[in-house]
Amino acid sequence: MKFPYRIACRIMLAAGVIASALLPAHVSAQATWPSRTIRMVVPFAPPSSTDDIARMLATKLSVRLGQTVVVDNKGGAGGSIGTDIVAKSAPDGYTMLFISTSVVTASASGKKLPYDPVKDLEPIGELAGAPFAVVVSNDLKATTLSEFISLARAQPTGISYATGGVGSITHLGTELLASVARLQLVHVPYKSLTLAFPDILTGRIQMALPVLSAATPQIRAGKLRGLAVTSLQRSPNLPDLPTAAEAGLPGFELVAWWGTLGPARMPAPIVKRLNEE
Repeated sequence: MKFPYRIACRIMLAAGVIASALLPAHVSAQATWPSRTIRMVVPFAPPSSTDDIARMLATKLSVRLGQTVVVDNKGGAGGSIGTDIVAKSAPDGYTMLFISTSVVTASASGKKLPYDPVKDLEPIGELAGAPFAVVVSNDLKATTLSEFISLARAQPTGISYATGGVGSITHLGTELLASVARLQLVHVPYKSLTLAFPDILTGRIQMALPVLSAATPQIRAGKLRGLAVTSLQRSPNLPDLPTAAEAGLPGFELVAWWGTLGPARMPAPIVKRLNEE
């Protein structure tokens, strides 16, 4: 019985030595983070509201962290391609994800995702929120949301709408609006909703549900017709634009949010530092 006991003691001693050797290196890596460039993956093609906000954040974080934060656009599949890249990255704090509400809507769309959004991603922090705007082409004979609803009901499958991809918030959000208003619309997905603006401006696509900030310049310039905002209160940026609830859909509300995630098992001190910054 002595021989196995000695073997066990040696194994335990060796394990202790290895653990002692590894612990300082692990702690040191966290203490010196960040020591090189950080990659911020944006799972949508530019230009987009998500990309705009991510670049503002990257600029500020670069100063606060003392290291360059590079925005890397990996668009496609409603945001799931870029999200999967981060989910499969090393959890060392040098790869993070700037995401919008699509990280939730993609999971709810029924698509088989190559990652588990709960198990494979680490929440870091929420940064911003914004409502959407119901916009239509100037060629469409509807000046109010009620007129649009009446027109769409009279033309089943005759009105098309653009989105930022299948499973994106602009896709499911428009389907929610169509469901509440009892409409049947034709879905035309793009890699980014902003890329659809030229087609909406020319009347090739009739309707869209962009984030209000992205649509505001076009509405003010008269290039797009704004019908409603999807928050419960009017926006101070476009105070004359009624809410969807005021315009014929009582209680309707749809608000986007943006935030940062990292790969699962990121060291807690790094997550805390990023959250604070």
